[in-house]
Amino acid sequence: MAMSKTTNTYNRQNWEDSEFPILCQTCLGDNPYVRMIKERYGKECKICTRPFTIFRWCPGARMRFKKTEICQTCSKLKNVCQTCLLDLEYGLPTQVRDAALKIQDKIPESDVNKEFYIQNIESQLKAGGDNTVAAGAVGKSLAASDMLAKLARTAPYYKRNLPHICSFWVKGECKRGEECPYRHDKPVEPDDPLSEQNIRDRYYGRNDPVADKLMKRAASIPTLEPPEDKTITTLYVGNLGEHITEVDIRDNFYHYGEIRSVSLVPRQQCAFVQYTKRAAAELAAEKTFNKLVLGGKKLTIKWAHSQAKSTAYAQNSTPRGPGGGGNRIFDPVPGLPGQLPMPPNPTDYFNLQASEMAVLPPGMKIHQLPPGLIPNAPSYASMYPQQQQGGPSGMPPPGAGGPSGGGGGSGGSQGMIPPAMQQQQQLHYPSQDPARLGALKK
Repeated sequence: MAMSKTTNTYNRQNWEDSEFPILCQTCLGDNPYVRMIKERYGKECKICTRPFTIFRWCPGARMRFKKTEICQTCSKLKNVCQTCLLDLEYGLPTQVRDAALKIQDKIPESDVNKEFYIQNIESQLKAGGDNTVAAGAVGKSLAASDMLAKLARTAPYYKRNLPHICSFWVKGECKRGEECPYRHDKPVEPDDPLSEQNIRDRYYGRNDPVADKLMKRAASIPTLEPPEDKTITTLYVGNLGEHITEVDIRDNFYHYGEIRSVSLVPRQQCAFVQYTKRAAAELAAEKTFNKLVLGGKKLTIKWAHSQAKSTAYAQNSTPRGPGGGGNRIFDPVPGLPGQLPMPPNPTDYFNLQASEMAVLPPGMKIHQLPPGLIPNAPSYASMYPQQQQGGPSGMPPPGAGGPSGGGGGSGGSQGMIPPAMQQQQQLHYPSQDPARLGALKK
């Protein structure tokens, strides 16, 4: 129980007076020009019940005002924030941190023993001179923990600073609309254990529902299993920043073993780290999986694929043939017919025999061919029977206009003229005249 300032000078000496609070980045907010209201000996600490200097501020726009809840001595004793009571280094509840670091900090809870214990801690802090380190058993524990590195937050969580839910809006009676400083949102279910939190239980690390939820999450965190192929000694490192260089990657991976090569792919923001021994690669994968933070980003660590499998896949996916058709070798599908055999002569696209092929003389067109040049060729009369008997245009059949009745001389050449060319006797357009615009040479 705190004493009045006028009762005893000795009691007033134990009251705390500070110039700035001990806060985490989330509670402080994202505003670099935050303004605080300071009140000396404004309230009692909710742990040691001593009067201390309280601070009140708004962490950002559309956020609720926050204030310090415990004194700085109790904060240094557990290395926690004065407002949210979460660990300053990992951002986790004290129950999770103490379980991971195996800390057994027995802090007295009775009034007299607690006051005596706090006075001894304050004298130790003043004698040490360094007020930036934690006191008690937490300050003496310097061992790192893999579980804390996996569960720790790497960025502030500003949603924790949102206003409380408006009770009038829940009942449908809020008339302030957008001017209401509280949040118009659906409340959490009453059976949710996270809605029942006690500040003393959070500080002492007992019966904390948030800690229980994080411990269950830690039990279900996946692990990176090494591949069965013992020749794989390469790790894939993803989610790299734009300014990460090869030197930065070597500085974070060299102490696990000898590195053979580091391949950086800036376009895909990833890298491949190859070790000389498999044991070094397994150690690096175990120590950096879901733990390594570089440039403010948590890196993605995976095992690279086998080089033999990649080579076999590249060979199977290589295009075949000179044209590079991109055909791949796939597994056969049951029930489909087999592949057709290749022709004996791949260059013979029409499957013709040598006796059936003829070469035109130089300068001769297809309509100027004599009837007997191509053996077994169909005659013109069989191809155009209506022109042989006289077409609908009344023109005589090909070859009938000559004095010899067709067959030889100029009549033979006229007999091979297609009917489409014979029908172009009357010009429909001036551009169809061959003598126009110097088409014929004089």
